[in-house]
Amino acid sequence: MQYSLGIDAGGTYTDAILVRDSDRSVVTSNKALTTYPDLIEGIKNAIDGIDEEYLEKVKLVSLSTTLATNTVLEDTGYPVGVILAGEHNVEKDFPTNDIIFVSGGHDHMGEEMAPLDIQAVKNFVLKVKDNISAFAVSSHFSIRNPEHELKIKELITQLAGKPVVCGHELSQEIGAYERSVTAYLNAQLLPVGKHFVNAIIAEMKRRNMDARLIMLKCDGSVVGIRDALEKPIETIFSGPAASLIGASYLTDLDTCAVIDVGGTSTDVSMLYQNVPDLSGAGAVVGGWQTRVKAIHMETSAMGGDSHIWTKDKKVFMGPRRVEPLCLAAVKYEGFLEKLNRVVVPSRRLFDENIQPTKFFVRTEHEIVDLNENEEMVLSVIGDEPVSFDEMSTRLKKPPSSFVLSSLIKKRLIQAIGFTPTDVLHVLGEYTEWNSDASKIGADLIAKMNNTGKYELSSSLKKRFARNMAFSLMSYLLPGVETTGIEKIVDGKFKAKFDVEIPVVLLGGPVIAYKDEIMSFINADIIVPDHAEVGNAAGALFGKGIKRLEIMIKPVSVHEPDRDFFVFSPDGRLKFDTYVQALSFANEHGRALTYSYMNECGVRNSNVNVTVTEKHVSPEGWHHPPMESKLTFVGVGMI
Repeated sequence: MQYSLGIDAGGTYTDAILVRDSDRSVVTSNKALTTYPDLIEGIKNAIDGIDEEYLEKVKLVSLSTTLATNTVLEDTGYPVGVILAGEHNVEKDFPTNDIIFVSGGHDHMGEEMAPLDIQAVKNFVLKVKDNISAFAVSSHFSIRNPEHELKIKELITQLAGKPVVCGHELSQEIGAYERSVTAYLNAQLLPVGKHFVNAIIAEMKRRNMDARLIMLKCDGSVVGIRDALEKPIETIFSGPAASLIGASYLTDLDTCAVIDVGGTSTDVSMLYQNVPDLSGAGAVVGGWQTRVKAIHMETSAMGGDSHIWTKDKKVFMGPRRVEPLCLAAVKYEGFLEKLNRVVVPSRRLFDENIQPTKFFVRTEHEIVDLNENEEMVLSVIGDEPVSFDEMSTRLKKPPSSFVLSSLIKKRLIQAIGFTPTDVLHVLGEYTEWNSDASKIGADLIAKMNNTGKYELSSSLKKRFARNMAFSLMSYLLPGVETTGIEKIVDGKFKAKFDVEIPVVLLGGPVIAYKDEIMSFINADIIVPDHAEVGNAAGALFGKGIKRLEIMIKPVSVHEPDRDFFVFSPDGRLKFDTYVQALSFANEHGRALTYSYMNECGVRNSNVNVTVTEKHVSPEGWHHPPMESKLTFVGVGMI
């Protein structure tokens, strides 16, 4: 008997799921808290819940992680030198100072615009090579002719022996600036990805797991380890992709909308005929527009761990994430008693950080760049949760809310507070941890808003469900005014949205929200078995998907019946006739697709390749097309 293991390291939880290969049935699963910044510990804890007898029979391990996303968002990647050749927009920001612009590049037909200034490249490489970990290279219109990028890459290899990422290797989309940023972000992730993958492989060996390792990409496809090591940027936002694939596996649906409730956010996305709905513009990571194909999703900053707080007799939810009171009462001895006798701060001081239900605990994150006030506040926060009143006593003055926010952003302290997870504990609809702590927190907030803890919790649960319904409809109705969507969701009209495709809920206790959501919209809402580990299932059942484009253009519009360029991911080739060019494009596109699938461990017999042709010609044109674009989509079962 053989098994496969799926692992999803999310922002709050790390999930593991074990599936029997013979019938693709779930054998067992486990959840553990994600460990930050070292995800490996959380992954180990999740795997610990799987019987060792099964693990030794695992033949495939598939991973979905937040590693790449977190590294970019927190700007903790390795230093990179950037070389840009040709007409790049020098007025736009770049995420590094180690950058040089040199002459070179090509035009849209792949013809050289200017000779490559190889001496300037050489001087720059020799200057920065000892201070950086990798190089990113992008040349103008390298998607039409990568000659200059390849020359620079060869020179860097000779002079520095450092990894080099070329823009044309990551994207065939137009946009020199976006390709440059994508290449840079990928280059800074190379050492991070290598360390992570090596640690996973070492852990597999320690557990006697002789298995193939693959990783989920942000477009819902999976890659072999070689591709994952070379293109780690493609694993950003793999969480939403995992939720789509997991929903499809757990429900056996090929078309559905998915609402994935995590600890920090709620994400909505869609699968149509087994293919994820992708964003046309590419992923935006940490404010940087990339050319990475990613899932199109609607995200709201409201998750199971969103902070619920009060001020001026109003109750707010989010956007920051905190550790739930119910969980803290299990983790920290004596926390329940401390919460029960907490001193309520002056209401005029109330804000997101100064709350009777909010506590702070120190993390193990590296301490860097603290000012005097931050050092002072951090000094009174230890390994056990402390309240605002306790900090005030130790400091002999109230701590600044601004300073507390700064320490949270620097990940030096973890906040604890009342959350939607606590709400469900109060209502008895989810009792994983300590419900008494949740009830105390609810009571404190309720009294300040002249209501009871159960009434407060019921209204907060309904608000959370309303947010899920609104996010879904905003996703399904692009371009429609959000105010109009809100009014219909909120019942301001004698009408109700009717969703035509099934809606799958994933995440911890999502079943608690099913009926509430249906009070806002008409929909077939499905909560599958193992919904709490849906993303781990998605990591495991992602298909091998390869998308690529090949373009054909006449060399000269004045002689449209002879000489044609074929632009492919491998570069530019010239053919005498259009028939020759089209035949090559078809054969080459299929060959590239099958080659990629083989690297992922997929046999040709398990790959289905579809080809779409689009031809552009002026009206009344009686020659071969002015432009032909062939799009190849290969789908393979891992």
